[in-house]
Amino acid sequence: MKPHALQLYDYHVWANQRIFEYLKELPQDIYRKEIQSVFSSISEVLVHIYIADTIWLNVMSGISFDKAELRVQLREKTKGKSIEEMETMYFNLSEQFAEFFDRQGNLDQATFYEHPHFGRLETNFFELVQHVVNHGTYHRGNITAMLRQLGYPGVMTDYVVYLYAMNTKK
Repeated sequence: MKPHALQLYDYHVWANQRIFEYLKELPQDIYRKEIQSVFSSISEVLVHIYIADTIWLNVMSGISFDKAELRVQLREKTKGKSIEEMETMYFNLSEQFAEFFDRQGNLDQATFYEHPHFGRLETNFFELVQHVVNHGTYHRGNITAMLRQLGYPGVMTDYVVYLYAMNTKK
């Protein structure tokens, strides 16, 4: 059985993939359609999740939060990307996370980070993985609300749905 942190991250990847698969079934303009919501478009939500996930992978890998230019670089890297291109970027990022997990080994290992606004945090990698997953779950909920606002049902990405899906693969 996988360590819980890795299973949670697998859920995050699975849920993101379900969002991409569903969005590709909808009319193409839905991805970038401007609406009054938490984000201006569904594409902006996916860019936000991607940027946040990338920053957290960098932080866990020992790169400082103070790398403000990283956010600008990531914003530029994602600018104008199609849904298929973003899906590929998400896949590549999940591969980078997998490599990090393989190198790290013990995700319960104590570590600390210095955040420019919040100060020092003593934690472990598992808790940071939990944060990445929770952040993604929150924003996938934004996507569901935005889809409903645009007249489309959402796609189920609840953790229990993931557990059922994984159970049926056995």
